[in-house]
Amino acid sequence: MSTYLSTAAWGVGEAHVTLDGAILDVWYPELGLGEPKESDLEFEPGEDDVLGIETKQVTTVIDSLAEPPKDAADAYLRLHLLSHRIIRPHQANLEGIFGVLENVAWTDLGPLPAAGLDEVRTKLRLEGHRLMVYSVDKFPRMTDYVVPSGVRVADADRVRLGAHLAEGTTVMHEGFVNFNAGTLGTSMVEGRIVAGVVVGNNSDIGAGSSIMGTLSGGGKDVVSIGEGCLLGANAGIGISLGDNCVVEAGCYITAGSKITLPDGQVVKARELSGADNLLYWRNSQTGALEAKPRTGTWGGLNAALHKN
Repeated sequence: MSTYLSTAAWGVGEAHVTLDGAILDVWYPELGLGEPKESDLEFEPGEDDVLGIETKQVTTVIDSLAEPPKDAADAYLRLHLLSHRIIRPHQANLEGIFGVLENVAWTDLGPLPAAGLDEVRTKLRLEGHRLMVYSVDKFPRMTDYVVPSGVRVADADRVRLGAHLAEGTTVMHEGFVNFNAGTLGTSMVEGRIVAGVVVGNNSDIGAGSSIMGTLSGGGKDVVSIGEGCLLGANAGIGISLGDNCVVEAGCYITAGSKITLPDGQVVKARELSGADNLLYWRNSQTGALEAKPRTGTWGGLNAALHKN
């Protein structure tokens, strides 16, 4: 995995802030690495007593991406840098990000404080507006802030801000990509790419498949998938795949899974983590999980489908 960049970063944008000063979100149309550049942006400040928020222009400067985020504006800049593909997953320190972000109600009128939402809903209803709440979460969907070039996202609700989608990536309706995770090249995503996971070029994350993460506790080793891999439908992994690997549909490999090798030796799957050119499958006669060297190709991605 990449180490944190020690470079500075900057952004100029518009923030939604509660009337008591809590930052709900920040949109950064201008941002970059290094020293801040002059900006011609001028956002008009405003206040809405019904919604209980105000909007204002913010300029954020991060001295070093290797340091953890100091506040919500800092955190949103890091998430924008990831989704704009200015940095890759694991190049910015995101330790403690949940603690600096507010729990926000994401609505048809924009971000609103989750606390006191029923009161706001009642006020709006009396004015003839029925409030639509799309989610209550610390992270918004990526496409409301950043739409990277050359990608397809079938369901915007399933890609969080801070996802890194490389040119040529297709995220289908049941695909999911979390923050600080994503693709490094042309990829098909029909399964779940959780926080921290990166997927190499020309790899396919099959329908209903999953990749174990570290956000909810348990293992600390971040999983990655190499180039030219296929994670079959409804399969799952808790180890990294090297290049040109295949996991059979419906086959789940955790770090502690006992894997039988062609010579009859049995090893824990963690000993094979990151190895290239392997096929993982469950023997339908014995029920044993097996790994064997791969030859040939699984067919690869449909070039026309990913020409975005």
